[in-house]
Amino acid sequence: MVTAIVMITTDKSRIPETAQAIAALDGVSSVYSVTGAWDLVAMVKLKRYEDLADVIADQLSKVEGITDTETMLAFRAYSSEDLEEGWALGFDA
Repeated sequence: MVTAIVMITTDKSRIPETAQAIAALDGVSSVYSVTGAWDLVAMVKLKRYEDLADVIADQLSKVEGITDTETMLAFRAYSSEDLEEGWALGFDA
């Protein structure tokens, strides 16, 4: 699984509409409205690295209202959910 974190600047008058349009894209698992330099953060989860260009460059970046993006790729996830899954391997409840 490939995870990309996309920081997004939008037209300030279209933040909710832009967020909803991004959230509707295949591969986008969640979109957050945030404080700071960026308006939105989108979490993109894909099975193949090769799909990043299609989802981010060809679809997400062309959503109406987006004025700038910056994308980071995750190496590893350290969430408590992932850790619980790891510890549960091989054990039946």
